[in-house]
Amino acid sequence: MDALIDLLPELWTAAYETLYIVALTLFFGGLGGLLVGLGLYLTRAGSILENKPLFFVLNLLVNFVRPIPFIIFLAAAQPLARAVTGSGIGNNAIVFTIALAASFAMARIVEQNLLTVTPGVIDAARSVGAGPIRIIATVLLPEALGPLILGYTFIFVALVDMSAVAGYVGGGGLGNFALQYGYRQFNPIVTWAAVLLIIVLVQFVQFFGNYLARKALRR
Repeated sequence: MDALIDLLPELWTAAYETLYIVALTLFFGGLGGLLVGLGLYLTRAGSILENKPLFFVLNLLVNFVRPIPFIIFLAAAQPLARAVTGSGIGNNAIVFTIALAASFAMARIVEQNLLTVTPGVIDAARSVGAGPIRIIATVLLPEALGPLILGYTFIFVALVDMSAVAGYVGGGGLGNFALQYGYRQFNPIVTWAAVLLIIVLVQFVQFFGNYLARKALRR
């Protein structure tokens, strides 16, 4: 317990780094996933912007990246992260790599949630002359908002997990803290302190996401 008390400044710093990494990856990965997911939905057969070649390419890309275990993806994407951020390790490289992986994971979640929108709603909008952009902004995304919020809440939990795994390759955050000061120094109390902080963070975001989803579904 004394060791944990001595490490409290490092613990709070690690918690801040985790929030920093997850917030940025959720923003960039979520935005990328939304764009790719919209592309998958809009270009599939029978959709409002049907484009079979483009759908094939997007679908193949998502199916290619999603099954790769994240620890392997970290290593494989390191040269690209170095080219973009100037370094293959550190928080900025980790943010880039996690956001890239999250984009493809989120794309499939976005596509599946958009498919739950009743086709009749889209057809009604098209029948009154609404264009694709207007349909997306005023019909498609609002109708799927509740499920999308739940999808982004789910991906947040996955991002926390990814940020912890990134501690193996020089990333900061609670994962690195647990490895460096807990696991490698045979101090389970320190490890469990990091675990409990992660649980509290995930539970808070899960509760908040469920609340927002319920509000959206009751509109």
